[in-house]
Amino acid sequence: MDVRVRIAPSPTGDPHVGTAYMALFNLIFARHYNGQFIIRIEDTDQTRSRPEYEENIYEALKWCKIQWDEGPDIGGPYGPYKQSERTDIYRKYCQQLLDEGKAYKCFATAEELAEMREVAAKTGKRQGYDRRYRNLSEKEVEERIAAGQTYVVRLKVPLTGECVIEDAIRGRSVFPWADVDDQVLMKSDNFPTYHLANVVDDHLMKISHVIRGDEWMSSTPKHVLLYDCFGWTPPTFLHMPLLLGKDGRKLSKRRNPTSIFYYRDAGYLSEAFLNFLTLMGYSMPGDTEIYSVEQICKEFDPKRIGASGAVFDVLKLDWINQQYLINNIPQDQLWKRIQEWSFNDAFMQKLMPLVHTRIKTFGEFMELCDFLFINHIKYSNELLCPKDLSSELAMNALQGMIWHMDEVENWGRDGFESGGKRVAAVFGIHFKKQMIPLLFGSMMGKHHGPPLYDSVTLLGKDRVRVRLLNSIEFLGGLSNKAMDALKKTWKQASVDVS
Repeated sequence: MDVRVRIAPSPTGDPHVGTAYMALFNLIFARHYNGQFIIRIEDTDQTRSRPEYEENIYEALKWCKIQWDEGPDIGGPYGPYKQSERTDIYRKYCQQLLDEGKAYKCFATAEELAEMREVAAKTGKRQGYDRRYRNLSEKEVEERIAAGQTYVVRLKVPLTGECVIEDAIRGRSVFPWADVDDQVLMKSDNFPTYHLANVVDDHLMKISHVIRGDEWMSSTPKHVLLYDCFGWTPPTFLHMPLLLGKDGRKLSKRRNPTSIFYYRDAGYLSEAFLNFLTLMGYSMPGDTEIYSVEQICKEFDPKRIGASGAVFDVLKLDWINQQYLINNIPQDQLWKRIQEWSFNDAFMQKLMPLVHTRIKTFGEFMELCDFLFINHIKYSNELLCPKDLSSELAMNALQGMIWHMDEVENWGRDGFESGGKRVAAVFGIHFKKQMIPLLFGSMMGKHHGPPLYDSVTLLGKDRVRVRLLNSIEFLGGLSNKAMDALKKTWKQASVDVS
């Protein structure tokens, strides 16, 4: 059997470390078995997909030195490799399921679905769609369509019995069909969901092994059922252990630096970053920890993949990166590499206008600008709670900054400036005496420095996000309960302010 594996990232946000993690193990698997590694872009979410996010995926993986054999940017024999260019294919297969009575048109409205959730919560029954449109007659379906009612297409999941899955990592898992929802296959906008497109694409692209995160395990019964409905042989599934934060929960940008670009911009070596990611789900013989991608490709054994979640320990990454710095970069090349990282002419030309009138001697340059070149800002309550600002209010304001810049999709000068003003208004914080000093402290670890908004642009989105998160953590952090309450306050106050 020819080995063909793939990753299928969605271009809906920053390139996540989880994408690099999955891409790396798919690459290792393909290279070990002399197979092919494919990138497929799953961009059917029309409201969130962006061309620039797609380009960021390629850029991030190239920084990681992960090279694919087929994909949207380089082509291949099974293209197109973007879902948005394959919609006619999905509609054809969806219609086949409808014709064979294996799927149905569902007219449930958003209000009905909300009511179903409410009833299920009160009665303690299974959450999800209650299948009320599953058995409509052909005449009833035609009448509803003629009346202009919109619909989605759902898969007819068996009402009884079990789905048994043999996973190459997790082993045997059993899922009662009664616990599996009638999955939406085609949305009302005539675009497929992940589940239909994923199965159709994997079959047509001859994917032999699906290597993906453990969070997809619960969706696998739906995928196996689809393979069965079409009469296709499913691939071998390998569900990799989840990446966990230090709190033991799934790695999330809400609490952790998750963008690949953060680690690039913070000065990590891509080779060390990849080495670290392999430790998340794999153990080399003899508990060896420092090795190249080429070494693990050669010695790879799927049986050595772990089944439990792996903690993304940045201190471990720091140690591995130091080993690479010491052993892979000669002393006479170190300054050159540091220059390439952040002391290059292009960066300095952007920085010089911000410091030109703010230093009296060259010796003050680093004192003024050190925050642009370091990862660990030294915070204090005095810095983050200026003019009697409570720590709770300061945390709320910092979280509000994250939400605002995510909403406006602008983490540069304008987004940060408008965010500061909006947050101050929402939480009743004095803009000049409290909000600005708080933001200076969070970004720079001091009371004064170069112009704040221009400095944010130089820091870049990923480091700005991490500094806001680190500031919140320093002040004590927001619990899930506090975060939920804050989110409600933020939404309501934002409406009132606007």
